[in-house]
Amino acid sequence: MKTLWGVSFDATPISGVVVEFVKTARIFAERGHRVLLDLGYDIKADKNAFFRPYRREADLLPDWLELARVPGLDQVPGYGPEFVTDVLKTVVGRGEADAALLAAVDSTAELLRDRIVAAWEAHDVTAVLVENGTLPENIAYTRALYLAIEEYGRRRGLGRFVLWRDHDLMWQSEPSTGKYGSYPYPAAPRPVDSPHIHYLVQHDEACERMREWAPELSAIDVLPNIFDHERAMVRPGNADFRRDHAIPEDVPLIARFTRIVPQKRIDRDLHLVAALAGRTDAHLFVAGDTDEAPREYRRLVDLAAELGVTDRVVFGGRLAPREAGVGPAAGSGYSVRDLLAHATVVSFLTSYDYESYGNPIGEAIASGVPYLTTRYALYDTVYGGKGFLGPVLDAGEDLPTAAFVDQVADLLTDPTARAVLAAHNYRLGTSQFDRDQAERLLDRLLLRPMGPDVRLSVVLPVYDEAENLPAVLDSLCHQRGPDGPFDHGRYEVVLVDNNSTDGTMEVARRFAAAHPSFALEVISEREQGVSCARRAGMLFASSRSRGRAGGAEPFYLVSADADCRVDPDWLWELYAGMRDTKAAIGVCDYYYRAEHFAGRPRLWDAIWRTLRCRAVTFTLFGGFPDGKGFAVDRDVHDRVGGIEIFYQLRDGEFVNHLSDDWDFGIKVRASGEEIHYLPRSRVEINPRRVDHAVDEVIAGRAYGSNGTIVMRDIRPTTATGGDTPAGGDTPAGPVDLTPDEARQAWEFSIKDFTPKNTILPVLLTPALLLREPVRDFFGADLADRLGRRIAEIRDEMRLVDLTPIHSYKTPSYRLYFEFADEIFARLRATVGEDIGHPPPLPPCLRDVPPDRFREFVRYYCEDRESGEAHNYFGNGGVF
Repeated sequence: MKTLWGVSFDATPISGVVVEFVKTARIFAERGHRVLLDLGYDIKADKNAFFRPYRREADLLPDWLELARVPGLDQVPGYGPEFVTDVLKTVVGRGEADAALLAAVDSTAELLRDRIVAAWEAHDVTAVLVENGTLPENIAYTRALYLAIEEYGRRRGLGRFVLWRDHDLMWQSEPSTGKYGSYPYPAAPRPVDSPHIHYLVQHDEACERMREWAPELSAIDVLPNIFDHERAMVRPGNADFRRDHAIPEDVPLIARFTRIVPQKRIDRDLHLVAALAGRTDAHLFVAGDTDEAPREYRRLVDLAAELGVTDRVVFGGRLAPREAGVGPAAGSGYSVRDLLAHATVVSFLTSYDYESYGNPIGEAIASGVPYLTTRYALYDTVYGGKGFLGPVLDAGEDLPTAAFVDQVADLLTDPTARAVLAAHNYRLGTSQFDRDQAERLLDRLLLRPMGPDVRLSVVLPVYDEAENLPAVLDSLCHQRGPDGPFDHGRYEVVLVDNNSTDGTMEVARRFAAAHPSFALEVISEREQGVSCARRAGMLFASSRSRGRAGGAEPFYLVSADADCRVDPDWLWELYAGMRDTKAAIGVCDYYYRAEHFAGRPRLWDAIWRTLRCRAVTFTLFGGFPDGKGFAVDRDVHDRVGGIEIFYQLRDGEFVNHLSDDWDFGIKVRASGEEIHYLPRSRVEINPRRVDHAVDEVIAGRAYGSNGTIVMRDIRPTTATGGDTPAGGDTPAGPVDLTPDEARQAWEFSIKDFTPKNTILPVLLTPALLLREPVRDFFGADLADRLGRRIAEIRDEMRLVDLTPIHSYKTPSYRLYFEFADEIFARLRATVGEDIGHPPPLPPCLRDVPPDRFREFVRYYCEDRESGEAHNYFGNGGVF
């Protein structure tokens, strides 16, 4: 069994830090991990729990979580609460270079390291989650953790097996007290750029500050606190909450769940309740450990009496976290969720510089309860700046102002206003703080290390492909080589989830669990679009491959498509072809199965003619990569900057461009690298690409029009099974094209095909025209004239870089019009007479005088932004 070891530097059984650990650890538990948590009693000294045995702390936590700790720390010479307190005060706070203390920190860290490693070995730990270890409460233990991580990771051959999450950092947690010294906090151990650690912070501001402090960090991400968005409700198990705490059923209830310490400013809540008298008989429930700071608790009790609100204030003691469940039957006593079910509002009137995230606000939002708060230092960063709404007490105010009290009173007495506010926050919260984003991040971060023999990473972008995915993964899992199954140790699959909502990820996880030898890694890409997903997958695979142990052979990044099928020897033939030709890119062969078009001979004829043309030109020129299947040498991929995403305007909004695969091939070829066609590596195209959009294929607008090319979902709304789905706007049953539709479909296909596949290669690489097979295809005279004309156009347009999509379209289209008759003659001679002649010219060019034809072709083709040339040539190449 996999084991997650959690260590909290908070030294308390219930806190925001522990709650966030529970939320994250639940994801691990659901995926089969045993979860252990060290509460940090033997780390942080100010909670008065050093070396204290655990008692009933487990009752407050889920039953799938086990409490653990590193044994033998009380046997480390000199290590104890006094030592930790002395180091924090002298070395960290005052910045004194006390030689004896500093030497003790180093020697203690080494002894602590040995015990930490021994504990991890004893529990066979496979992942570690450190909570708040950067905060310099105990720099000896922080250093010990870094030492233990390096030793254990090296000993076990682990990759990034540690998630190191910081909830509070020196500039976020009481900076005005000077407890941790002053910026740049010289005594705080800087984060180590370790191959075993991935750092997490809670918001962008913390990430920026962390990068300023430790710019060398190569692995750091933002993971906001997450919440299970379930509205708080009165139900069996918590229905008696108010009665059990002597709170009348008909009064507004202000909920405050927090530590009872001076920094939390619970006195503000007491003043608020007093100020509300006469407006509403509001009660206050304070959930927190009254024994943590007895003096502060006593002060608050006395203040309540002084203000005359004792009968309206309940100090309810420590409640189980919101995640623990509902009611006494779910554990020992009530939980925060039960309090929220009865609360009218949640209060968070904390100190200005004490909070970093403000979990109670997030829990209120996720539970459908309004909140009120102070504008603490990071409130706008986490909540206010993201559009969340509630009464806010300005930072400069010590106690609630009359205006603030009025806002709160209006909220408490107006159920409609509360419902509107809660609904607004709830909707926004589901997108900002959902559990799914944590799962996607963990999917990306918690990966097994790449084996030293892996030579290929297959990148598979996926969006709502739960139905197709099992067959696709099965075909990738059971690839064959020349002598039997293709060794799983030679390749991996990187599945890029592009915001799937149909259970796709669960399908992937089940498949991975059922095929343990098959390396299936899952990452996510939030920006919608197959181009963005493919780019993210290739960047990830490239970075991941460079961290693998050993191996100096070439490494290949491979693109696959989740709605197509690869042949059993697809990957081997691609790998062997790349290895033998030393190509920068290897392009697969793509085919349809003719039986899918039985009864539709005119449609099949248009497809078949296109495939035959492609086979000829790909053999001559190498072709351009198609996302359905190609490979690229990783070093070439990195050198040209990877896949580039272009953006276009559609209906006033920027959308990403579909042709990332072609654009990438252009970048590679324009850089002087070779592209080779590998026809024995074959991919079967899903016929739904034609079936579902056949009317748009005929009209040449399957992926856009008027200059805009974007991916659209070509899946039908229902499916009848197999690879030929029906539904949506697809005609029921196999319906062939009419003669006019067949002619139009072919014309758009050949118009799209010819500029891209016969002209563009030589435009980018004129030296191809000197190669004997290419000269044989064009004929010497046409090849020479094409070469001269390409040089003229390049000089005329002053094109130094032909990589952007609109830059290469213009000259390709111009050359097409100028040489169409001769190129079609060569296609007829090479492919077959049925290729025919060029489709009719655009009407605007038909009456242009012959001596000005080139001039007006230029005007026409450069009008690409309005889409005239785009619409003429089509955009699909969908056959």
